[in-house]
Amino acid sequence: MTLRGRLTTAFLAVALGPVVLGVMFVGATVAAVDASRSTERLAVAAATVRTSVDALCQQLRAAADAVALAGDRPAAASQVVRRGLATAVLVTDVTGRVTYDTPGGPPAPWRDCAGPPVVGPVRALAARADLSDRAGGPLGTVTAAQPVDPAFVARLAAVTGVAVTLLDDAEAPIRLVHSTESSGVRDAVLAAAGTLDGERVTETPDGRYVRRVGPSFGQPLPLVLSVPSERPRGLYVALGSAVLVATLLAVVAAWRLARVTTRPLVELAGAVDRVASGDLTTRVPVRSRDEIGRLAGAFNRMTRETGTYVAALTSSRDQLRGHLAVLGDTLASTHDLQRILRVILHSAIAATGARAGAVLLVDDGGVLVAQCTEGLDGPAAADERTGALRVPLGSGVVGAVAATGEPRRGRVDPSATPPGEPRCRTYIAVPFAAPGTAGPPDVTARGDGPAARPGSEPAAPAGALGVLALYDRLGADEFDDDDLVTLRTFAGHAAVAVDNVRVHEEAQRLSLTDPLTGLWNYRYLRESIRREVERATRFGRMLSVLVLDLDRFKDVNDTHGHAAGDAVLAEFARRMRGEIREVDLAFRQGGEEFVLLLPETDARGAAIVAERLGAAIRDEPIAADGHGGAAVAIGVTVSIGIAVHPDHGGTGQQVLDAADDALYAAKAAGRDTWRIAEARAEAPAREIPVPAAATTPEDGMPRAGAPRQPVRARSEPAEPADAEPGSAPAGPGPVGPGPGGGASSGPHPPRQSRGR
Repeated sequence: MTLRGRLTTAFLAVALGPVVLGVMFVGATVAAVDASRSTERLAVAAATVRTSVDALCQQLRAAADAVALAGDRPAAASQVVRRGLATAVLVTDVTGRVTYDTPGGPPAPWRDCAGPPVVGPVRALAARADLSDRAGGPLGTVTAAQPVDPAFVARLAAVTGVAVTLLDDAEAPIRLVHSTESSGVRDAVLAAAGTLDGERVTETPDGRYVRRVGPSFGQPLPLVLSVPSERPRGLYVALGSAVLVATLLAVVAAWRLARVTTRPLVELAGAVDRVASGDLTTRVPVRSRDEIGRLAGAFNRMTRETGTYVAALTSSRDQLRGHLAVLGDTLASTHDLQRILRVILHSAIAATGARAGAVLLVDDGGVLVAQCTEGLDGPAAADERTGALRVPLGSGVVGAVAATGEPRRGRVDPSATPPGEPRCRTYIAVPFAAPGTAGPPDVTARGDGPAARPGSEPAAPAGALGVLALYDRLGADEFDDDDLVTLRTFAGHAAVAVDNVRVHEEAQRLSLTDPLTGLWNYRYLRESIRREVERATRFGRMLSVLVLDLDRFKDVNDTHGHAAGDAVLAEFARRMRGEIREVDLAFRQGGEEFVLLLPETDARGAAIVAERLGAAIRDEPIAADGHGGAAVAIGVTVSIGIAVHPDHGGTGQQVLDAADDALYAAKAAGRDTWRIAEARAEAPAREIPVPAAATTPEDGMPRAGAPRQPVRARSEPAEPADAEPGSAPAGPGPVGPGPGGGASSGPHPPRQSRGR
């Protein structure tokens, strides 16, 4: 559709929309108001009918009571009839035999006002009164009746103000008995009444509202009430005519307005086509000072500035390439990966004139994760704010580049942007791999969409690190081969920088961790215990140190081999990690000796942790491969020494030595147990907040927040009666290498090996 057609359609929608909506609103409002008023009238009429019938029934009941109480019942019955209180009176004995009947009574059947609603025709309404002797014995009944005839129906219609129809109360088909409706609408009223259930309101095709009333308790007559609609005649015809006239006027006005508006736009479109073909000298005539005129003037200024910008960009590109070597040396001199990647991305965007870009690295799960982005638009911009920009390998543009190892450039339909990637018109993406691995092929891959090559596997090539992607080159239709060469240079610098940072981080990790168990090593132990002691001293908290040694571990190596011994050490480290909290630190000090640091833990909590660790290694043998590869189950126990800062030492080394001495006490006590170091005789006094009426427990263990007492090593492990597993400040949590540490690994500490 042309612009003129779209403008015409838009004007018609704007002009006719309110008119059509207004007409629909008026029609719907009139119909709703009419239905509401008619329903309300029928509700009032139904209430009036019930009131009138109830009043008639009370009158008949009073007449029957008067005859029943009179001594001369025939005279009383005649008087009731003469006064018009009832049309007929019937007196029966207890056997049902008629003893008196006033002449001229209505035909049967009579409907009892007090009886339940029944199915059948109604000829009269009746009320009964019981006859009894002085002793209360039944003598019979007196029944007073009033006929239900056209006059009665007419009186109900006059009282209610609506048309009233009396039915024969047959289940099917419904037949009319008496009605005040005109003969032309009776059939429509009966048909509508046959569709009603209960006392709902419905509308007939000729515009009448119908409602059924009864039969029910207190109102035994099957009646139909109806009222005519109050909607003006010809309403919808008038509304339709108004819409037709408004449509004709709007079409004429829209065609004229679109014709006047699109003429200067046609000239502007022609100028844009010439500029797109490379003619930056094209200018558009400015014919008015309105928005279109200002647009033409802005287009002329844009073409002039674009020509100047293209010339400057062409000149600066060669200068930027000359500085790439210096830029590479600068980027290789730092280990801040985020800073390196951001400098590379900024330089690549400046060198190519791209609008936006991103650097994505392959994580351990084989997914590309954005490390830094700039100027992204669309879904990727939102992901950048939430930190969740992740692209699976083989998905979209960058996923296909990472999976195939081939650079790609081309155009993308903005409506078919892959999920998680930015909206763009053109793109260029180059993979980069670790130095020394096979890089991407030299063939330039082009494509018009984000799909990967057919048959390619969604897995990164060997050594793949990530992808450098740029979007929407400013001042040009799309990226060219020169941009591809430039981007490959930046991708090479990114690969070197990422590889250097990862090698540096791995060296840091190896220098602080034990390769067999994955626990912290002795070097990090020295740094950590000093830091934890300083923290505990500064905040007045306790720090528990546990030294653990596997019992008779030399026998395991001699009996099953060193491979089985390594498996025992690794499994022991795993179980130990499962029994401590995330804030606790676990170390392998050397050989079969381990150390635990438990911040903010007193001797009682440390003893509970020791009990758990002993049970964890004692209760379940460790499966390993013995000599010849045969599977063996090795039972292992552990001895533990416990020391608490500041009760057993003021410095980290002192506490560690005290725990080591307690370990030897546990060994001397028969192994597979724990001991607490003896308190220092010269331990400095310090004030600790003590709750009111707090006392030192009988086991003599120092508590956090309680006065210190001398602690002696006991021959058997303490098992306080009130200790519960949940009371220990230890819980599961991973222990592994973290950031920090030196650049190289040092030897194990010069500790003397003692037989244990």
